[in-house]
Amino acid sequence: MNSNVENLPPQVLRLVYKEVSALAADPPEGIKIYPSEEDITELHTAIEGPEGTPFAGGVFRMRLVLGKDFPAVPPKGYFLTKIFHPNVGHKGEICVNVLKRDWKAELGLRHVLLTIKCLLIHPNPESALNEEAGRLLFEDYAEYESRARLLTEIHAMGGHGGTSGAPQDPNDGPQPKKHAGDPTKRAGPSAAAVPATLGNGANGASTTSSNNSSSSTNNVAGKKKADKKRALRRL
Repeated sequence: MNSNVENLPPQVLRLVYKEVSALAADPPEGIKIYPSEEDITELHTAIEGPEGTPFAGGVFRMRLVLGKDFPAVPPKGYFLTKIFHPNVGHKGEICVNVLKRDWKAELGLRHVLLTIKCLLIHPNPESALNEEAGRLLFEDYAEYESRARLLTEIHAMGGHGGTSGAPQDPNDGPQPKKHAGDPTKRAGPSAAAVPATLGNGANGASTTSSNNSSSSTNNVAGKKKADKKRALRRL
């Protein structure tokens, strides 16, 4: 999706930048913010699955996209991590009233993020984008819960923010070009360096042991030859 930075008035961009900076510094509970310094109109986030729901234990990557008419028009929300939920379409699009008829410019992005997290607790099957999930929620909650839990375990768990798109690790999948204050960007020793070093050490020890064994074998063989020569002289 194309950036709308050039389409938004400077005063709107300043307000958006201020709000996004405040969110990054003090995010809502259970939500991480990954702003882009180059495109402030696209906000990447990671939402922890609420306890007591089939999404508990999962981390769901999501993005908000601000259009050229923001804030007169609400942002659009998309889940990047696959999720079985009545109000999330197959392409990740989110259907919630705050992003439609209930939107007001003064609500702000924090309110949007909290509303989407609440949607994981209280789905609304009457405005379902995923009709199968909506039907199961009405008719067979146990099956709905089982399906939602299965997709959570497959796509939103394992410490990577999902295998289908979120991160849990923000480095997985499509990313904003730059992350402000992202601790994963800090330089540090490579995790692979330690096993490699240990591996070299093990190889070195193995080589030394092999050399020692070979030397011992040669000494025994030499001793046997000397004994044979002495025996022949006696004859």
